Amino acid sequence: AKKSYEKFIDGLNSDELNILLGLDDTVFNQGIDGVKKIIADIQTDPNYIIEVDITIDEEKLDKRIIKDFIKYTNKNFENSLDDLLPKKLIPIIVELSEIPRHTKVNQISKQQRLNLVHLLKNITFTVKRYRPIEEAIITSGGIKVSEINASTMESKIIENLFFAGEIIDVDAYTGGFNLQIAYSTAYLAGINC
Repeated sequence: AKKSYEKFIDGLNSDELNILLGLDDTVFNQGIDGVKKIIADIQTDPNYIIEVDITIDEEKLDKRIIKDFIKYTNKNFENSLDDLLPKKLIPIIVELSEIPRHTKVNQISKQQRLNLVHLLKNITFTVKRYRPIEEAIITSGGIKVSEINASTMESKIIENLFFAGEIIDVDAYTGGFNLQIAYSTAYLAGINC
């Protein structure tokens, strides 16, 4: 029998999933069409499975894990994954890896590490339920706030290029907050360009 990890996965946002699945590359930014396709697939198949396609190969992922293991060499395994995975997903991956959580990182064998790499490259998630389309929030990601002059909304990289609204990498709760961000950033960009 498969174990349910819903309580751990509930609440992961798209940025956390991108960190997990993309390892700094975007995996879930499929745009509106991709989201509509996933919703349609889920509605027609109650056991829809999302197959994770980490965008780096196993060798690069292994090097990334080795780097983290060197950094956390004297820590417990469960505490060595903070730079790699969202916190809510760590207990799941630790359990699925079959590496005891209190094992010191410097005691993990090469084979255990390679099994962890294989797990991360081949993990799947079964969607058990979905929220109504009326609650869907599609946008996430965009131009990094650190690349924008906050007082003018001008790009710090390209002169005379201004940003406003959902093109900027900011997320807010529903209920008008995104509209307020759009209005405020548009006003700043408008008076400065």
